[in-house]
Amino acid sequence: MTVMTPIAADRPRAGTGREARLLARAGFAGTTAGLAPGHVQGNLAILPRAQAADFLRFCTLNPKPCPVIGVSEPGDPRLPSLGEDLDIRTDLPRYRVWRDGALVDEPTDIAAHWRDDLVAFVLGCSFSFEEALIAAGVPLKHIARGCNVAMWRTSIPCVPAGPFAGPMVVSMRPFRAADAIRAIQITSRFPAVHGAPVHLGDPRLIGIEDITRPHYGDAVPVEPDEIPVFWACGVTPQAAIAASRVPFAITHAPGSMLVTDLLNARLAAF
Repeated sequence: MTVMTPIAADRPRAGTGREARLLARAGFAGTTAGLAPGHVQGNLAILPRAQAADFLRFCTLNPKPCPVIGVSEPGDPRLPSLGEDLDIRTDLPRYRVWRDGALVDEPTDIAAHWRDDLVAFVLGCSFSFEEALIAAGVPLKHIARGCNVAMWRTSIPCVPAGPFAGPMVVSMRPFRAADAIRAIQITSRFPAVHGAPVHLGDPRLIGIEDITRPHYGDAVPVEPDEIPVFWACGVTPQAAIAASRVPFAITHAPGSMLVTDLLNARLAAF
């Protein structure tokens, strides 16, 4: 039986991907965790056509943090393979606008920023494998605490492509040993949404000096009997975009994903 991610009583609810997208269009600007259980959620990166080929190559060379599940035609805000009425300009709760590698705006829609040369990339998100973990009874502390997952830039280098390079970003979830083993087994079945962890144990081995101070998201404590487990994260493209200093780009705000009509069950490899 699928166990739904807990949603606070005062949060809007959505049973389908379309309902979640309609909430975003209506002004919902919160995290999409727990919305439309069973539906694939995606990270977003939008770039001009001049940089799109290099970005796609960056994703191809770095499939763990950047698993591509959808690409738009230049100038077309629709991705019919991910949702029949999907409009990438309005259907995320919050976006980030980048100019020359600097974050300049965090709007709730990007209609004013849209251009005819823009290409949208939708990348797999760990919210999908989290649902599988919850269904298997594996506890997720950040969900129990009602906060975002903790994320860090690491010392693990991505394979560069054109102007895109930089460190892999990871998300962390603490587990007791038996749950950590089960989490590795389960997430290995979902390569389209980051797959198996990239590290577990001592965070300093991947360049994280302070486990209590994440670069993105919210701090989640690691108890003495718990092991921190780290997965490649879809925020990695934001770090690469910032480092590349490309003239213009748009991404999702961390935690504010695109909710699609695809079902998580279809992403399982076996």
